[in-house]
Amino acid sequence: MSVSRDDFSIAFRSALLQRGGAQKFSVLSLIFLALIIFFLDVYGAKFTKPVRGFLNDVVYRITFLASTPTRFFPQVSKDLTKYFNVKAENEKLKAEIEKYKLLELNVEFLSDENKNLQKILETEYFNKNLSNVVLAKVLVDKNSPFLKSIIINKGTRTGILKGMPVTHNNYLVGRIVETNYLSSRVLLLNDLNSRIPVTLDQGAQAILSGGGTNNPTLEYLPEDYKVIEEINVFASGKDGIFSPGAPIGMTNLDGEVDLFVDPNQLSFVTVNLSIQNLGKL
Repeated sequence: MSVSRDDFSIAFRSALLQRGGAQKFSVLSLIFLALIIFFLDVYGAKFTKPVRGFLNDVVYRITFLASTPTRFFPQVSKDLTKYFNVKAENEKLKAEIEKYKLLELNVEFLSDENKNLQKILETEYFNKNLSNVVLAKVLVDKNSPFLKSIIINKGTRTGILKGMPVTHNNYLVGRIVETNYLSSRVLLLNDLNSRIPVTLDQGAQAILSGGGTNNPTLEYLPEDYKVIEEINVFASGKDGIFSPGAPIGMTNLDGEVDLFVDPNQLSFVTVNLSIQNLGKL
């Protein structure tokens, strides 16, 4: 009941502050309505309780609906913040995974490279003086339609001189044609400018000539000599550059020589420093 009286007092003061004829009428109407509600509430009319309950329900519903945005938007903002945080964390995790994948690939590459080096050491250095052999890595593969050469990471600093033979797994692959302090250029056997004396299994002598293709050819064979398949070809050593008997390849039906080492697949090579008479290229 005290609440109703307070409401009546507030309504009455508000009515006194209004001006104008229409406003006075409105004020009087409000005063009259307030008096009716006051007396009905004081004397406990039966129908006032349902009306009050209905009005309270309406007010509560309206209040709930009005307060919905204030409750909804903070939750939405919180969910959006959580979403973006999760997305950022997911991107970070993806970057970490890619980083570890790259490291794993690098480790795999180094492992394969180490295995290749071990194979080379087992074949090239077996029963040899280590001071006469230099292991070098291929830096650049100068591959053109006719010119076939590679750049290695060793030069005059390690004793490499122009003309020295270059091998891979004890198979001859070319010779040094240019030297620098820290690098050298190797002319491969299939280069257009490559010409070396060779000997065949049957004792025939010839010249192995590169043509820019994967398979060099045999020239200046003995008259009436017929090239058959699977005849081993070795360096004859007559030029004073290559070691006699260094294996090179094997003949095929086309009269060409299939090299034992694919010149396009070289990663590491060895240079033989023991050749003293290098001759002229």
